[in-house]
Amino acid sequence: MALSPGPLTKYPWEKLGNFKYVVLAPWIVHSTYQFVTKDEKERDLAYFLMLPYLLSRVIHAQIWISLARYMTAKSKHRIVDKGIEFEQVDRERNWDDNIIFNGIIYYLAITLLPGASRMPMFRWDGILIAALVHVGPVEFLYYWFHRALHHHILYTGYHSHHHSSIVTEPITSVIHPFAEIIVYFILFCIPTSAALATGTLSFAAAVGYATYIDIMNYVGHCNFEIFPKWLFNIFPPLKYLVYTPSFHSLHHTKFRTNYSLFMPIYDYMYGTVDDTTDTLYEASVKGKKETPDIVHLTHLPTLESIYYLRPGFASLASYPYASTSKWYIWMLWPVTYGSMLLTWIFDSTFTVERNMFRELKMQTWAIPRYSYQYLLSWKRNAINTLIEKAILEANEAGVKVMSLGLLNQGEELNRNGELYVQRHPKLKIKLVDGSSLVVAIVLNSIPKGTQQVLIRGKLSKVVSAISLLLCRRGIQVAVASKDDFEKLKLQLPAELSSLLILSSSYKQKVWLVDNETMTDKEQQKAVEGTYFIPLSQLPLKKVRKDCVYYNTPAMAIPKAFVNVHSCENWLPRRVMSAWRIGGIVHALEGLDAHECGDTILDVEKVWRAALHHGFLPLPQDCY
Repeated sequence: MALSPGPLTKYPWEKLGNFKYVVLAPWIVHSTYQFVTKDEKERDLAYFLMLPYLLSRVIHAQIWISLARYMTAKSKHRIVDKGIEFEQVDRERNWDDNIIFNGIIYYLAITLLPGASRMPMFRWDGILIAALVHVGPVEFLYYWFHRALHHHILYTGYHSHHHSSIVTEPITSVIHPFAEIIVYFILFCIPTSAALATGTLSFAAAVGYATYIDIMNYVGHCNFEIFPKWLFNIFPPLKYLVYTPSFHSLHHTKFRTNYSLFMPIYDYMYGTVDDTTDTLYEASVKGKKETPDIVHLTHLPTLESIYYLRPGFASLASYPYASTSKWYIWMLWPVTYGSMLLTWIFDSTFTVERNMFRELKMQTWAIPRYSYQYLLSWKRNAINTLIEKAILEANEAGVKVMSLGLLNQGEELNRNGELYVQRHPKLKIKLVDGSSLVVAIVLNSIPKGTQQVLIRGKLSKVVSAISLLLCRRGIQVAVASKDDFEKLKLQLPAELSSLLILSSSYKQKVWLVDNETMTDKEQQKAVEGTYFIPLSQLPLKKVRKDCVYYNTPAMAIPKAFVNVHSCENWLPRRVMSAWRIGGIVHALEGLDAHECGDTILDVEKVWRAALHHGFLPLPQDCY
């Protein structure tokens, strides 16, 4: 929102929320009806093609969003080395309102303006007229209007909303108050109006010009340099005709320089070019190689999870991954299955996210495989090869710590990561499965005063460690499986063995569970008010409304953790899994050992270290 919002700040359909597209319905129905009922000579093809064109603009914008987010996570050509936070994502959530507004005006123009209906599909002279008018009046008028927006009441009432984003994304280009959008639309209508007035307007000219506006807007608001230096060396005057991302980035960081629309010539003419324009471009083009200190290795939980990744849909990535898909996700099944095919073809780890915490540089890499594939025994060798390849790549790059997230450190898959250490005993990178912090979080999640807990999960080093520490605290540990009971009993000191009991009563109020072994039927056996505390990486399905379900082991991250604007799977905002935090704490403490295989570090020491570095237990309202 602007500093002091003026009139016409909000779009008229803002209160409709996700139903805002209904404002286009009358024209969509009308154009379809006309196309179906009229004969071929009377049909207006441009009118009928308006909806597909508007949808193509949405897809075009999403492509730029995904590309920019992917590139800023791994590119060495970043311009502004700062992060984006959730506040910016929320502010820029309505980027498609501009397309809706354009659609309404387009439909009205075709309906009401002579010559706009049944226009030819293509005419060269109309395209030439639109191009010349843009280069002349439009660029000139925009420059002076833009300068006016940076003074006094216009800035505080309107343009400050756009400048709230210091680090820009492609969609930042269309995030303006409604009044500004109206003026911009009037400006951008001048070229097509000129073609219309001369009787040379075509569908290609109208669509081509709007597409040009979109591309240049998105290019200018990328936070990485796109234009190579050789392009300007071949044709030096190009620097006055086409702006670069670094050119416009200076406008967002310094505010009162580089005002031009797409052609910097007017900034050069009127002396408003920033002094550092050329040096920033040179530095951005050259780039700087950056090696992360920590890499978190994750994978895709489900087929639909691609949309919840940071390079996916920004609106979805900024909220926890839902167990039920949005209605429009079901409509995207060709894209969903197409992406699955691409993962099989390219078969390579990809960068998802980049963060900073104090001096530590972090990246998240994803294995292009899904949770269900990790459960298939015949897929294990291939998945282990992908994980091993990622570890060796990170090791060669100089990464200090790699944390294994989700099922990348399964006991059946690679013995909690021990397989890779055995294969490569000279690894410099430290592998961390996060088990010690998982144990600490689970222990500190158990309600005070608990006398007995029930463990309903497969036997693992986490279960063994929790059982031992609970017994040391004098808390009885009930196990439903006789085989697990016998194995655990052998691991406990003789003086604590009496605290381990075999029980199938299901009367305990605290259950430590994992999603693999816990069935819906078993959940129904729990007494009212039971606490379900997960032990594993994947969340437990919520069957009971009268019980308390905890998140998978996780902690809230410190404020110093920057560039966090997406959620880690199903966890709330600014919350990270114990497996991921375990790697961060490992690096912060400078531990010179792997945490994988059967290794469990000093749990209390790891817990204190996490708290010392600013990580906090989750409040009750996060469950």
